[in-house]
Amino acid sequence: MDTERLILRRGQPFSLTAHSAGPPPQPPARRLAIVLHLGRDGDTVIKVSDSRGPAGQWWFSVQPAQGELLLTVHSPPDAPVGYYRMNIVVLDSDGLILQQMPAGSFFLLFNPWCKDDAVHLSGEEQLQEYIMNESGLLFQGSWDQINTLPWDFGQFERDVVDICFQILDNSPAALRNPRADALSRSDPVYVSRTVTAMVNANDDRGVVSGRWDGDYSDGVAPTRWTGSVAILRRWSRGGAQRVQYGQCWVFSGVACTVLRCLGIPTRCVTNYSSAHDTDGNLTVDQCYNEQLESLPAAGKDMIWNYHCWVESWMARPDLPRDYWGWQVLDPTPQERSDGVFCCGPCPVRAVKEGDVDVKYDAPFVFSEVNADLACWVVRADGGRSRAALQRHSVGRNISTKSIYGEQREDLTHHYKYPEGSAMERQVYAKAGRKLALRGSGAGQLELGIKQPQAVHGSDFDVYVHVRNRGGEDERGQLTVIARAVTYNGIRLGECHRKTTSLALPAGAAHREVLRVRYEQYGERLSEHHLIRVTALVEPHGRPDVTLHEINIPLSVPRLVVKRGDRTGPDAHRAGFLQALQARTPDAPGGLRHRQAERCQRSRQGHSAAQSPVRETGCKTLLFLPEDINSCTL
Repeated sequence: MDTERLILRRGQPFSLTAHSAGPPPQPPARRLAIVLHLGRDGDTVIKVSDSRGPAGQWWFSVQPAQGELLLTVHSPPDAPVGYYRMNIVVLDSDGLILQQMPAGSFFLLFNPWCKDDAVHLSGEEQLQEYIMNESGLLFQGSWDQINTLPWDFGQFERDVVDICFQILDNSPAALRNPRADALSRSDPVYVSRTVTAMVNANDDRGVVSGRWDGDYSDGVAPTRWTGSVAILRRWSRGGAQRVQYGQCWVFSGVACTVLRCLGIPTRCVTNYSSAHDTDGNLTVDQCYNEQLESLPAAGKDMIWNYHCWVESWMARPDLPRDYWGWQVLDPTPQERSDGVFCCGPCPVRAVKEGDVDVKYDAPFVFSEVNADLACWVVRADGGRSRAALQRHSVGRNISTKSIYGEQREDLTHHYKYPEGSAMERQVYAKAGRKLALRGSGAGQLELGIKQPQAVHGSDFDVYVHVRNRGGEDERGQLTVIARAVTYNGIRLGECHRKTTSLALPAGAAHREVLRVRYEQYGERLSEHHLIRVTALVEPHGRPDVTLHEINIPLSVPRLVVKRGDRTGPDAHRAGFLQALQARTPDAPGGLRHRQAERCQRSRQGHSAAQSPVRETGCKTLLFLPEDINSCTL
């Protein structure tokens, strides 16, 4: 981290040597004392005892050795983290100061190796990953097509520790009451909650400004960042001016860097199909008109294709011991908590057990992984019908990087019981879920969408299946719409719409194909390369409608360049021509024959049939057999 300064972990003794020109001070006539000044301004003064006292107290011991004094200083495992300046003082028998000299400074961090520290984590493999590892993976994409993004955390880069404490020093609490804030930094709950508020720049002098509308002309697009250090340094060198721009994975990556640097074990987590429940009813409502155009709901509920946060390991003395351990911390500015855009720490165990009355922000985190998705079709007369109620589509494949390598570790079982199990239903009810939406019968028409493996830049087909599960014939209308969306559900524009009349006998099925062309979606896509397909089937003469929706991530082609033994263009061309000459037939009506005729018409006096290589202007045209496409060099 730094070879020029002293950086320590609390609960861990350290030593310094004092040189004496004369005889070293001997009590009771003279004795040594150590005084610490906490914080950049040194407003908080801590006197270090010269003998071991009760737990939670600084103390030091002195060992004379040939004109030198070896001082060993012991910090308590619950000391405030921060920047300390140290003075050595010589006192007389009455406690008056005879001499005072500076003895340097140091940073004190949390110590997960210390069993008495609130962030203690057993297991060296976990400590190496969640504290020491400076690089990792963030997970993006969709629940059934997971992508990885390498991220450089860089928590031990030069000056990062200074920046981390600069972030804490710029928090509203620190600016309002520096002494109280400095002493509160003994508690990882307080520190981590401050970090989640300060990583985003919504309320204060925070680090990163979020933006989701695709216009990043006055900053850096979120997809351009590959690590945290450049962001932190830009913020610090700019005088605590917000850095533009970030989205959820950027916020989580920066928060992970800061928390690991401070000594709190932390990992980045991705929740797929993540609910954003704004009104706290544990349900995300999405409304459409009869033309399948999105309508604003009472709140701003939405489903994010994925959402990233962090988990940090700590004790929670304010809660029963069952809730100690991994805590959810979400620095992305979504909803206010105690008037500030922050979230957590919320015990993962409380989320799994449905204990939404636990601090902090448990109802919001619970809904992110458990909310129901209710889709409504609003008729012209103002009435509405529930078109779909998806109980198991939120909170899927919750992921983090494994401590054993570059593979993904699934954390879903830490957050929820198996979907549809009796225990999951009990937790669902325990969390206060209103059951009013249950009980209305589903229609006879069953709707499904088959997701293709789509590639950005190409056309692709979406297959919509409608099956009549009833005992009577059904007539109705099927509407399918493809829209470009961002990863967090913001709709960017309609790409294609198709409406079809249905006449389905009992037990029969219908398959509809929606061809989505590149010219329809290319200009509408965001940098997340995501298409949302919505299908609605409306039976004639009945109000019950059925809606189904999927997100299709478009994979971006990757270019792989391999170097062969023969590298020169002449070698490649010679080898290609040799192979070509060996297999070029003279077949009337074949590709070579037709190309020869065209070439002969364009340049009279030359015979295109004499050679497989033909000069046409500035290009060399190769005449290939019919089962190979023609090429130009």
